[in-house]
Amino acid sequence: MFRGANAINLDAKGRIAMPARYREQLVVECAGSMVVTKDLFDPCLLLFPIPEWESLETKLAGLSSTNRQHRAIKHILLGHATDIELDKNSRFLVPPSLRQLVGLEKHLFLVGNGRSFQIWDEAQWNSQIEDDLALVTDQSLDSEQLPDLSF
Repeated sequence: MFRGANAINLDAKGRIAMPARYREQLVVECAGSMVVTKDLFDPCLLLFPIPEWESLETKLAGLSSTNRQHRAIKHILLGHATDIELDKNSRFLVPPSLRQLVGLEKHLFLVGNGRSFQIWDEAQWNSQIEDDLALVTDQSLDSEQLPDLSF
């Protein structure tokens, strides 16, 4: 399970060093082979270990080719999907086209999302967290629609 928001940097060549806390699990699960693509809704990238990506790809294959929304989902996720590998220094290259698409600069956040990751530009991540906090504390929302999360 991948969790936590990790401040990371994009180097001059467009590479990210995978935080040490995830490296062993990624080597075991996928031998460092992953797929990066555009998120459907947020201005960030999604990073999947190959087994998780293959599971998603199977679900995407089941979507209709005649439904416009299904096709749009395929265009975004599959159209931007790029295979990547961790190098010997546990770094991976984020393709320039994807960096530009979501506005990744030098300072980033790698956010564990359970079975995958999100890659955010730091300013975008901070803005998203502010929006999320405002949303969950909005008293006008119907609290019965929220999941029961006992802490």
